[in-house]
Amino acid sequence: MTKKQFMDRLNVALGKLPSDERNDILQDFEEHFVFGLEEGKTEEQIAESLGSPNQIAKELVASYHLDQVEGSITAGNILRAVWAVIGLGFFNLVIVLGPFIALVAIVFAGWACGISFIASPLFVLINISVAPGTFILFDLFFSLLLAGLGVFIAIGMFYVTKALMNAFVRYLKFNAKLVKGGMKHA
Repeated sequence: MTKKQFMDRLNVALGKLPSDERNDILQDFEEHFVFGLEEGKTEEQIAESLGSPNQIAKELVASYHLDQVEGSITAGNILRAVWAVIGLGFFNLVIVLGPFIALVAIVFAGWACGISFIASPLFVLINISVAPGTFILFDLFFSLLLAGLGVFIAIGMFYVTKALMNAFVRYLKFNAKLVKGGMKHA
């Protein structure tokens, strides 16, 4: 593969990145070719030593999205990072997607529990308006107790969600590093 073919394939494969980021990466690979030619290598040898442009692009896109998550942990950034890391290989479909779905389910269940407990006095008031003859004072007091418990659950879920998101981002980084080149001991 010639330099032009390599650079064209890399440019197309990096299409998901912003143009300034893509241009920086392409410039770095231009330098690889310049240095390689100075050492007496052919364009084909340099391209072969660099590897597959598609695999390079997958790794760079995954790294870019992981850096984006580090800067701003939002649901969109995490989802893009998860898909980018899954794209590194079929192995990651099981290793990344399974824990991601489990964490989302745990967080969703915790928030649903907290919010439903907080809303329980509202449900008692709706019950009173629909069937006024069934009102028991115990229902009101118990729903207030649940609302207080729901506030504590919601506060706890805020910190749990934050901690799980940070832990999952670290897991994604570990996984991406493992897929890229194995764990090298320094």
